[in-house]
This record gives sequence, C-alpha cells and structure tokens, in this order.
Amino acid sequence: MPPTSSASTADRRARREFWRELRRRHPRLRDAIPADARLTALYRGERAEFRSRLDLIIQVLRLAWVSDAFLAQVLYRVKARAQALGIPVVPRLAHRLAMMLSQVSIGDPVVIEPGVYIVHGQVVIDGLVEIGSGTQLFPWITIGLKSGEPRGARIGRNVSIGTGAKIIGPVTIGDGARIGANAVVVKDVPPGATVVGVPAEPLSPSPSEHRNAHSGPRATVSARQEE
Repeated sequence: MPPTSSASTADRRARREFWRELRRRHPRLRDAIPADARLTALYRGERAEFRSRLDLIIQVLRLAWVSDAFLAQVLYRVKARAQALGIPVVPRLAHRLAMMLSQVSIGDPVVIEPGVYIVHGQVVIDGLVEIGSGTQLFPWITIGLKSGEPRGARIGRNVSIGTGAKIIGPVTIGDGARIGANAVVVKDVPPGATVVGVPAEPLSPSPSEHRNAHSGPRATVSARQEE
C-alpha cells in the first residue's frame, strides 16, 4: 500500500509540473494580442501598424467588435494567461464565451505563438498542439488527436490550413506548408509542400516540372526561380 501511495503522489507532482511548464510557454498578452491584431488587420486589408498604445487598444477593440474569430482569439489569450497566473474562474469563462460567440474551441494544452490569423469561427483545436506564428486557420477546421494518443500536431510558421481541413494525431507540418480545403492530414507534411485529399498527399508535379527534373539540378532550380 505505501509504495502505491508514493507512486500516486509522484504521479500527481509530475502532472502538476507538466502543466506548470506548459503554461509558462504561453506568450504574454502584451506580445500575443498586438501580433494577432497586426496579422488580422493585414489579411483583412486594413491598417496593420499602430501609432501608439492607445491606437493599439482602439484597433484591438474594433477588431474584436467586427470579427467574432478575433474576439475568440483574444479570449483564448486571456484564458491561457489566466491559467499561467493561476487565476480561477476566468479561464473557463473565457473558453465558454469563445465557444458561444464564435464557435471556436481551443483546448488548454494548445500553445499558439503570437501572430496567428483565425479567418472565421467553427474552429476546434485540442491536445498537445503547437502552432507557429504567421499561420492562417480557415473555418470548419479540426486539429485533434488520435484515440489513445495525447500528443497533437506541431504546426510550423506561415502555414495555411484550408477550410474544412482535419489534422489528426502527432504529425509535423513544416514551415510554409499549405493544407488544402477538406484535406485529412494523418502524416507529416514537408516545409513548403501543398497537400490535398483524403488522406492528404502532396500535389503531383506538373508536366513541365517532370521535364525540368530530367534536365539536371540547374534547370530545376532555374525553373523554380522563374515561377
């Protein structure tokens, strides 16, 4: 009985330390929200530079008013920071509001770098997921887990995840990758690749790329530079 009790105590301590370390990795509000606002304004074709702190606050409030998705993103940032600081009630309240107002559900273990753009609502992300800055999340996407596997996707920077796409399990999405609409990703995606289909596969090279591939490395590099 004592060994079991000791093991249980050690397990609880390990879990607490895991969550403590995870929450330390969340960016501060003063870093995350301005970066999110800049990228959101940029993709909306609006002014993405803020002249002062007051201008930043006004633009953040304006974006939260006109974009349900940005409002949900701010609520996620507030939730994550409140959890890191050990503030009770606020995290659950922020999470519920994001779900009710925008249909955006981002789980507690998810870590999102500053400067990510959520285009519209209907987004579900959960598990030990990491998302890099510059990434675009289109509506109706799911980034989730395989049964029995707590680890989720590691998504690089400047990735585009198309409408209705699903990313399932502990896969790695390289920087600059493009996930096509309604694609189901169940394996790693190389940097810069475009994948489509169920299950998602890289797009086949065009006939001209096939010809260039047989013309030697210099011809291939030259053709890509011209593109």
